[in-house]
Amino acid sequence: MQARTPLALAVGVWCLTFGLAPISGGGQPETAARGSQAQEIFQPSSACVACHNGLTTPAGEDVSIGVSWRSSMMANSGRDPYWLASVRRETLDHPGLQDDIEDECSTCHMPMARAAAVAAGRKGEIFAHVGRGAGPASGLAADGVSCTLCHQISADRLGTADSFTGRFALRAPEGGDRQMLGPYDVSQGHTTIMQTASGVRPAPAAHIRSADLCATCHTLITRAFGADGRVIGRLPEQVPYLEWQHSALWREKTCQQCHMPTVEQPTAVTSVFGEPRDSMGRHTFIGGNFFMLRLLNRYRMDLAVQALPQELESSALATIRQLQNDTARVNIERAEAPPGMLAVDVTVTNLTGHKLPTGYPARRAWLHVTIRAATGDTVFESGAVTPDGAIVGNDNDADAARFEPHYDVIRRADEVQIYESVMGDSSGAPTTGLLSAVRFLKDNRLLPRGFDKHTTSDDIAVRGGALDDANFNGDGDHLRLEVPADRAGAPFAIDVELRYQPIAYRWAHNLSRYNAPEPRRFVSYYRDTSAASSVVIARATTRVP
Repeated sequence: MQARTPLALAVGVWCLTFGLAPISGGGQPETAARGSQAQEIFQPSSACVACHNGLTTPAGEDVSIGVSWRSSMMANSGRDPYWLASVRRETLDHPGLQDDIEDECSTCHMPMARAAAVAAGRKGEIFAHVGRGAGPASGLAADGVSCTLCHQISADRLGTADSFTGRFALRAPEGGDRQMLGPYDVSQGHTTIMQTASGVRPAPAAHIRSADLCATCHTLITRAFGADGRVIGRLPEQVPYLEWQHSALWREKTCQQCHMPTVEQPTAVTSVFGEPRDSMGRHTFIGGNFFMLRLLNRYRMDLAVQALPQELESSALATIRQLQNDTARVNIERAEAPPGMLAVDVTVTNLTGHKLPTGYPARRAWLHVTIRAATGDTVFESGAVTPDGAIVGNDNDADAARFEPHYDVIRRADEVQIYESVMGDSSGAPTTGLLSAVRFLKDNRLLPRGFDKHTTSDDIAVRGGALDDANFNGDGDHLRLEVPADRAGAPFAIDVELRYQPIAYRWAHNLSRYNAPEPRRFVSYYRDTSAASSVVIARATTRVP
């Protein structure tokens, strides 16, 4: 290791020296060194933020990488109380597989702790890292998806099925040094500073801005297990990357362009002799889970959250802004009042590059339709949400054994158009247990532009009534409302909202039957906050004389 200069010591006061254990796909070490001989692979985020905070655009916007990251779901992936409750549920459903379940689920939520464990010849763990609260107590686990994880992923196998479900490959050391990969060429001076201060060397790598990189942990294929612990099926749990590839947007935008929007002005990416760089990506990682960000904030002491309250609220507000501005559009194409009824044609359009909602199947969006008479009285309502987060009229919220079908025409108040994926177990019953699910019974999530539902692979197929609905396609969902109405109530005010909920009522409340600390904790959190578990992301109104 090189001797550290006074400047390097000042710059890298929090830095630790990287070890030399080369890692290949899925965190499996290529070196013969195991156990106590395995070298350290990662550094904590604190080793990076010393130089990558204090970043300001020429317009005065703070774009500090560490500050932006620590209030994201990436930083808090190991603290997520819903994830911890769900993993505990799976270990109780499949008690003989606890070690394997923790190993697999830690791959993407505690990836550094898991990769370090595998390099030392062990399986990844989850609950061994969790302290008195619901948050992780040990360093690498507490860092969730951190700097030195993403910036060490190599281009090997990216974009192929061999890299999915967390089977990323880490860049092996070159010349005795570990490399931190980024989108820029780095001057020799800056290379020397970083290498001397931290023992790692920056290196340019174009794939760091590729959607293929994100696909490694955001394309998850889960295995289903029977009562005897044997594998009985597989499920494409979340596949936004594959959905994006089947859309028209795969030639137009990458994941990073939406979820790490670039800074418009040239801005330094390091506070130490930084030079302005074009197209710096904000490390905000904006997704769709505003609810969890606020829950993390509210229970920050329990969950050992490091981000400041105002930072988490800022991230939640940014998430809601993106949901409301860039996610979907609702149009009322036509509204008329033939004798005895109102007929309304509605189009709901997905503006994203994947299905909406996408990712973890607990997410759902639905239409809340309200029609009021001239007196202000409600003459029709479908899709109202209750204070506990349930949807009025939804079969699944009322009864875990049923689910709401897809509709082409809505005629009654208890018919609700819910865009969701519903998993089924080996008996064909709806389930929220990922490791019991063998197929989707329903998948009518809104399709992205250019998505042809008749030419898909099984992993991204439309399921249920939406497949045969000629008015449900890559241009949107074209839905008709035909509801009784007395002309004496005219004029009628029609309000159509698209609401979105990151954790659906049934997904939360199914955890209540598990007598373990993590499920009990999350269910109590949900009950206290469920009134704010959904938001309106698009809306259209009109009047019928």
